[in-house]
Amino acid sequence: MGSESATPETDVDVLIIGAGPAGLMAAVSLAHLAPIPSSSPLSVRIIDKRSTKIFSGQADGLQCRSLEIFDSLGFADRAWKEANHMIEICMWNPDSSGIIKRSDRIPDTIVGLSRFQQIVLHQGRIERFFLDNIQKYSRGAIKVERGIMPTSLEIGQERVKVKVRKLTEEEAAVPQVRTGSKNDSTDGLFRSNLVGDDYEDQNIARNGTGEEEVINARFVIGCDGARSWTRRALGHDFELQGEATDFIWGVMDIIPITDFPDIRMRCAIHSANDGSLMVIPRENRLVRLYIQLKEVTPDASGRADRSKITPELIFSAAQKILKPFKIDYEYCDWWTAYQIGQRISPFFSHPSNKVFLAGDAVHTHSPKAGQGMNVSMQDSFNLAWKVGLVAKGVCHPRILETYQSERRRVAQDLIEFDHKFSRLFSGRPAKDVMDAEGVSMAEFKDAFLKGNLFASGLSVDYGPSSLVVKSGDPGELGDRSDRSRKLEGVHKITEDEFNAKQSLAKGLPVGMRVNSFKVLNQACARPWHFQERLKADGRFRVVLFAGNILDQKQKQRVRAFCDKLNSSDGFLRKATPEGAKIDSVVEVLTIHSAKRTETELLRDFPDILHPFDSHTGWDYNKVFVDDESYHEGFGDAYNNYGADRERGCVVAVRPDQYVGWIGELEDFEQLQNYFEGILISK
Repeated sequence: MGSESATPETDVDVLIIGAGPAGLMAAVSLAHLAPIPSSSPLSVRIIDKRSTKIFSGQADGLQCRSLEIFDSLGFADRAWKEANHMIEICMWNPDSSGIIKRSDRIPDTIVGLSRFQQIVLHQGRIERFFLDNIQKYSRGAIKVERGIMPTSLEIGQERVKVKVRKLTEEEAAVPQVRTGSKNDSTDGLFRSNLVGDDYEDQNIARNGTGEEEVINARFVIGCDGARSWTRRALGHDFELQGEATDFIWGVMDIIPITDFPDIRMRCAIHSANDGSLMVIPRENRLVRLYIQLKEVTPDASGRADRSKITPELIFSAAQKILKPFKIDYEYCDWWTAYQIGQRISPFFSHPSNKVFLAGDAVHTHSPKAGQGMNVSMQDSFNLAWKVGLVAKGVCHPRILETYQSERRRVAQDLIEFDHKFSRLFSGRPAKDVMDAEGVSMAEFKDAFLKGNLFASGLSVDYGPSSLVVKSGDPGELGDRSDRSRKLEGVHKITEDEFNAKQSLAKGLPVGMRVNSFKVLNQACARPWHFQERLKADGRFRVVLFAGNILDQKQKQRVRAFCDKLNSSDGFLRKATPEGAKIDSVVEVLTIHSAKRTETELLRDFPDILHPFDSHTGWDYNKVFVDDESYHEGFGDAYNNYGADRERGCVVAVRPDQYVGWIGELEDFEQLQNYFEGILISK
């Protein structure tokens, strides 16, 4: 028998390659799908060629949207407690004599945008939260398999055949090195973009002596970073496209000893002639400095000589920028350098929709905008529920097409923003209005303010598709590719029709995430942020704004809607497998506007809105009221969502908390069509 046939083979539903934040987000999202009924449990494996998770350096900023996602998964509180909170940004610019002075203060997060603000926490801790959550929700079934490297990938009719090899301890070791410089700090240059695309793989022997295995996966998600093996395995068509600039920046995580007054604020500092610097205060007294290295320039090949970059050179540049203030340190936790550039792959998924790429594997940009880890995690958060529900037989495979149209557009917008932002940050400040070559500090502040909304992650607005019913061209509102122009199952709706629907709840824009306002549980009066009720468990939601349920005409409208919802040929019953709970695939949540104390759950609301279980009784956690709480004020949800307090409306919400459809209570047929285009009837 040949060696090929002797190689052990295993089947799996989803194989994730790469266990950084993007890969872990995919794994944890799939773990949370366990309660969704299917004929067999979802099998998931996640492999990584490194022997251990990150301990120093790497990404550290968490934006509002990432924290909302963490909360939907159940661990935002851990990050929130440990992190440093970013409250204010201070801008420092040179005065007429060239000395840096504080010129402005602005809030770090736009006020009222989210119940969370941006925080900063070491990536290793974030990965620990992911790993604990994966262990809990998969009940130990999903574990990161480290020291395993893929060697070949073959896309078949039914499955993707991935051959992997187990690496030796030496091969799998994370190549962070101690530099021997001041206080023996950790060198992160091995993961910088100043090294070649195959740098890490050069350290891996190709003698084939390790144990081999063939994994036959229904779906493969490549989250293996900027030098992605998965992307290269898919061929030249997937190569990153874009450009590098001449701007080289250094990064240091230090405990600073300084007289600079804003060292515990996020700062954007432009010096007159010595470059720019960003200050990011972190947890445990650490401060991250992003430092422009004007003395380092790329060579003829377009790449800087990394052998010339040392912590001493980087810190010397910081000291010059901060003059007349003094700064020193005794402890440096980590340092690296990078060349600013923006690159993106033409494709985020293989045409078969069996292999997908996420995060740095398909888009790279400068770290200062605080987007890399956040956008990467949000890529796989968008993708994982789609892959998982298709694998479970719950959703139509056509929804997989929406991954590229939705997330590649986000990456395109990010790169456009980063291109402008990084050049404004790296440019010399203009001396006066006549200085055409210098950067206008007013323009920089304006870009910073606009960038704050973008950087929050809350400006994402998905275009029309089978999952989003809105007017407009799917190509132009997607990633402007042929694929997004040819999306299947796009719902046809005119601009006037859509505007009429959207006017029912202007605070819930179709294609954007559900904002959060406080509502009260009707049964127990406990206040909840409504977003807290939208757990990332793979379920779609129908949110019924029931209006004034004590008005008899409105009560009749609600009952007529619920009769259709509960009918045997309605989408709710048709999508629910026999024997499963009625809310196992689509959960119905209600928010009404009548006085809580004058309303009774069992008297005033149809049974389908608070389903009965013979073992546990009525469900008391599905009907909420927009009313005053005893201790936490008035959320004013109807007003904030823009819904009519008398008539209400109906909203369909995707498993990732994005609004998919909106309509009147009488528009049940349209709601039925929406779900029939997504869910497979049982």
